[in-house]
Amino acid sequence: MSSSGSILGNAVFRREDPGLLTGAERYYDDFSPEGTAYVTFVRSPVAHAAIESVDTSDAEAMDGVLAVYTGQSIGLPATAGFSMLPVFERPQIAAERVLFVGDIVAAVVTETREQGMDAAEAVFVDYSPLPANADPEHSLAEGAEVLWPQNEGGNLAFHTELGEDDGLGQAAHVAEVRMDSQRLAAVPMEPNGILVAPGTPEGGMTVTLPSQAPIALKDEFSGLFGLDGDSVRVIAPAVGGGFGAKAGMYPEYLVAAKAALELGRPIKWTETRSEDMVSLVHGRGYIFTAKMGFDSDGGITGLNLHCLADAGAYPAVGSFLPMLTQTMAQGVYRIPKIKFCGDAVATNTTQVGAYRGAGRPEATQVLERVLDVGAGELGIDPAEIRRRNFIGAHQFPYDTKTGVQYDSGEYEKALDAALAASGYADLRAEQTARRESGDSKLLGIGVCSYVEITAPLGLHREYGRVDVLSDGTAEVRVGTSSHGQGHETAFSMIVHDLLGVPMESVKLIQSDTDEIPRGAGTMGSRSLQIAGSAVYNASQEVLAQARELAAQQLEASVDDIVVGEGGLHVAGVPAQSASWADLASAAEGGVIACELDFDQGGASFPFGSHVAVVEVDAETGAVALLRHIAVDDCGTILNPLLVAGQQHGGVAQGAAQALFEWVQYDNEANPRTASLTDYLMPSAAELPSFEVSNTETPSPLNPLGAKGIGESGTIGSTPAVHNAVIDAVSHLGVTHIDMPTTPERIWQALAAVV
Repeated sequence: MSSSGSILGNAVFRREDPGLLTGAERYYDDFSPEGTAYVTFVRSPVAHAAIESVDTSDAEAMDGVLAVYTGQSIGLPATAGFSMLPVFERPQIAAERVLFVGDIVAAVVTETREQGMDAAEAVFVDYSPLPANADPEHSLAEGAEVLWPQNEGGNLAFHTELGEDDGLGQAAHVAEVRMDSQRLAAVPMEPNGILVAPGTPEGGMTVTLPSQAPIALKDEFSGLFGLDGDSVRVIAPAVGGGFGAKAGMYPEYLVAAKAALELGRPIKWTETRSEDMVSLVHGRGYIFTAKMGFDSDGGITGLNLHCLADAGAYPAVGSFLPMLTQTMAQGVYRIPKIKFCGDAVATNTTQVGAYRGAGRPEATQVLERVLDVGAGELGIDPAEIRRRNFIGAHQFPYDTKTGVQYDSGEYEKALDAALAASGYADLRAEQTARRESGDSKLLGIGVCSYVEITAPLGLHREYGRVDVLSDGTAEVRVGTSSHGQGHETAFSMIVHDLLGVPMESVKLIQSDTDEIPRGAGTMGSRSLQIAGSAVYNASQEVLAQARELAAQQLEASVDDIVVGEGGLHVAGVPAQSASWADLASAAEGGVIACELDFDQGGASFPFGSHVAVVEVDAETGAVALLRHIAVDDCGTILNPLLVAGQQHGGVAQGAAQALFEWVQYDNEANPRTASLTDYLMPSAAELPSFEVSNTETPSPLNPLGAKGIGESGTIGSTPAVHNAVIDAVSHLGVTHIDMPTTPERIWQALAAVV
């Protein structure tokens, strides 16, 4: 789509970074209006119990305490929150029973944060413990404690299935695997929180919070409190990471808003890191069983896949993620027959949300693992078995057996690029040499080829507006909300490319309901392809209006008006020009503007191939990730620097699942990883410098030709690293190790085959 002289497709430094690095950008916790009070939440220390009583008398008598709320006194209805299922509505403060460690049982409002911590400890709650369970398989077992008696399915929160014939009956060989995609914590650099300032005496409020979707939250705040929509303002300033966990409404938000309206003063809540580990939604939490059939040449004959998803205590978005797993169960392969079954269940744990990738990584993880198992049993190289089964580039658009249409793809091209970049043949030769020499440092090579879905689940429509002002500058408004992706850079590049307005003269306005009338927010790797296309189309319309004005001013045909430096001019006669300032001044109201909603009509499907190289110490089980090569295809690339940044971040998170991260509970559903002392997060020291590159297969669905890239690195890296670790020890008889592949697990697997 780029033309001669176009900035699109070139590496442009991020405009956001100076403000973030110097502290000029402000986060919600940087705001403390005069009179701000603080809310502290009292959380259940037990996973499942009846609440016999809540004694707040001691807390209420303490200095600085302004109010204490319980489930009986809060006066707020239960809401579905992250869920679409009314049966699982969550009370903002638990009144009758608690369902997980971290459930809110009281809220204390105080003059200072320190007073809040003291007062919270003075609230006494009498619990009658009930059987607790953190095992999703046990949730479906006979005799298991039912967490939601009003739910007809008991602990079963959601069920989906597809297909009747799995094609295994026609197979010469069937590979099987049972594996976990373990529960993860999002751990954004900035924890959750909120600041609510009441409006005038007539009502209303201003909400400042670190959200991925602030525009979408406005109606929830106004509706719950019966406020006129115009009196509610929701703002997200700089946001320090989200990864899907900051994409919805939390009970803490509504309690803070209630306190602000009742007390008539600003109320702030800032989550502690230990709170974050149990109250911010978790991700993953799947148990898979998979069977894949092959013919004698390694061609796939069919797939039988079952997933059991842990939705947590208050089943919400996590309940529906098996639908996305089902959607992507075919992957990049020609699989003639697929049988899929997915269940989501309630457990006494933190609820699960749409953590980076949300259902799509899980599909790739199990598909790539069972394919590797099949390759090993058939004696076929892992790269070769993938190549034999790819959907061909000539077959697009491609209708899958799981009900979606892939827009475009060249899967073999991406694999070839990854293999070439890694020096795959040389790596295999080195692996063989090490094994033959008896080297205790075992080399493992893992391959993954994936396709994912971006702008899914109806997220293919978004608001955008472009204004050129009488001073010659431009303003861009979008319904998405940046939290690190580089939106300001990307959208200003589009405006500059189409209108010629300097990037430094383009201002991005986002994440403020006083400025943005509607918007779904940032999730599902959708921002550039959807909001960016809205900006693109709006810019095209602004240009059309400006050309009409320029034609009048320059006494020329509209067809002869072209974009030049700082404005428009007559083709071939640059001196005969009109500046953007002059053109906007001549327009009605002193502005040339267009606002619209871009609708892509459906999802797009990025893809790629990753190769991971690890070294496993056979004596200790220790793993070192030596190299990671990622070739990701996100359609037409607008700014390769932004794409590489998303790849690096995604690969880091995906590799972390394979090697380090794991939210764990004991047999009584007590969290064992409620702080970063126990939850193993890698630093840069544990990870190599990733080798990232791209192929470009444009999407036909939007004018930019773009697809998402925000989650691709996460999806491709986890199976590659996981397969690499198992590959390192496979010649010793190890066929599978669950993630995370910790030294202990590797050592145990090696000990079991000696």
